[in-house]
Amino acid sequence: QVQLVESGGGLVQPGGSLRLSCAASGLSLYYYYIGWFRQAPGKEREGVACILSADGTTDYTDSVRGRFTISRDIAKNTVYLQMNSLKPDDTAVYYCGARPFIEPLSSTDWTADKFGSWGQGTQVTVSS
Repeated sequence: QVQLVESGGGLVQPGGSLRLSCAASGLSLYYYYIGWFRQAPGKEREGVACILSADGTTDYTDSVRGRFTISRDIAKNTVYLQMNSLKPDDTAVYYCGARPFIEPLSSTDWTADKFGSWGQGTQVTVSS
């Protein structure tokens, strides 16, 4: 059974940094798309960053490109989201989701409805 557990959220001032972790069990990161998504109150869940291939190709939504970095540690079966230069608009609950490579996605279509095995989420609040 696939299980994802997010952690690392918190309260941070604008311009600050956080690193989120997504610990995976029941799957190997070599065989799954893993994405970070976020959902703010009253808004739909949106894609933030995604690992798109076994060799670690990544993609980002435009609003975080250059500020956020998604990475993975195969040995720890964990995916990270390093978030720098945080803005109040980044405030949301952050989730990770998984989808097996045997169900292929286009590199531009990693939307939340394509993913599953959601964790409980971790709250990120950017405020002074």
